[in-house]
Amino acid sequence: MFFERETGGERAIICSVTIREPFYIPDVEEFVSLVTSAGAEIVGKLNAQRQRPSPANYIGVGKVEELAALVQATEADLVIFDGHLSPSQERNLEKQLKARVIDRSGLILDIFASRAKTFEGKLQVELAQLDHIRTRLIRGWTHLERQKGGIGLRGPGETQLETDRRLISVRMNSLKGRLEKVRKTRNQGRRARRRNAIPTVALVGYTNAGKSTLFNRLTEAHIYAADQLFATLDPTLRKITLPGGASTIVADTVGFVQNLPHALVDAFRATLEEAAEADVLMFVQDGAHADRLMQEQAVLEVLHEIGAHEVPRIIVMNKVDMRPEVKPGRDEAGRVWISANSGAGLEDLGLALAEAIGETPKEHHLVLQPSEGKLRAKLYQEADVLSESTTELGETQLTIRISEDRLATLMREVGRSPLH
Repeated sequence: MFFERETGGERAIICSVTIREPFYIPDVEEFVSLVTSAGAEIVGKLNAQRQRPSPANYIGVGKVEELAALVQATEADLVIFDGHLSPSQERNLEKQLKARVIDRSGLILDIFASRAKTFEGKLQVELAQLDHIRTRLIRGWTHLERQKGGIGLRGPGETQLETDRRLISVRMNSLKGRLEKVRKTRNQGRRARRRNAIPTVALVGYTNAGKSTLFNRLTEAHIYAADQLFATLDPTLRKITLPGGASTIVADTVGFVQNLPHALVDAFRATLEEAAEADVLMFVQDGAHADRLMQEQAVLEVLHEIGAHEVPRIIVMNKVDMRPEVKPGRDEAGRVWISANSGAGLEDLGLALAEAIGETPKEHHLVLQPSEGKLRAKLYQEADVLSESTTELGETQLTIRISEDRLATLMREVGRSPLH
């Protein structure tokens, strides 16, 4: 008799497997965070080591028996594997464990489905989910598999599967068409920003590194930020003014994670293009995380996959408040240490951004005539005014901080010759 799959169930056992070929050491702490982010209650854990995954059931016969006993003892109805299972491996494990089985990709897809709020985000998640389950449909139709017998008993399951696969293909094509429209709309927005000479800075980084908190701090926005994985999915763009008066667009993007499913990378390509097409990347890292280098490598792999690996980037080391031995600001390697929570180091980050987009601010001393009130107003609007004084002749002496190109543009606008 085949196992009938349940539709609910939040009591979960997690299974972490160290694989030597291909080499993979699971991050158990991160995996626990992923599972709890999905809303499951962890009632048991199983660790295993293998030279290579078993083609039949991933972990081998002995470990399957141990896992089945754990499922029965804890009355768990869900087993989550920290790895990528083939459809046949999932099917075999469900039969042997008498419980639902999902892998890392299925877990991340479930989290994404609960986090997506905008129309675009929901489209992207649905496309990724359909792509994932397309080859796994047979698990839900085991009661309709081909049977031996007379008329009326020959192959209803096969017919149903073919129908479902066709419907899924139709739906996926529809979603791809809608997402293509989204991509074209984003391209139009990027072209408009280029025409207006407004550079774009994209925030990228490992999930939970503090990107959204930093975005809120820089832009005074109020997008959702929490101490959980994939707190936000949907892209957000805001215009900010940097030290010296330069303007730039800051784009917050989806966080990356180790072994991010390729289906998600493909589905979110329209969103991730914000990173690939940006003028500068702000690569936000958790400066206090024990596995920071692993996280850095995971992000670099995704950036390479989406064609953003050659975009100039600023390394932003967040959570300096948890590293008392490190001072906020730039270090010898050029990285900027900040605290998105407290705001420490943000002035240095602003200067680094202005420098990266070619708007390095410099100090200038100007003397304005009483008739040049329009220029004075523009300078207060576009530049950082450091000091102002008035001479006996009624002239205004200003010390400002602004890039040379921007100052030259402002002076031309009011009909005054640029400084030399």
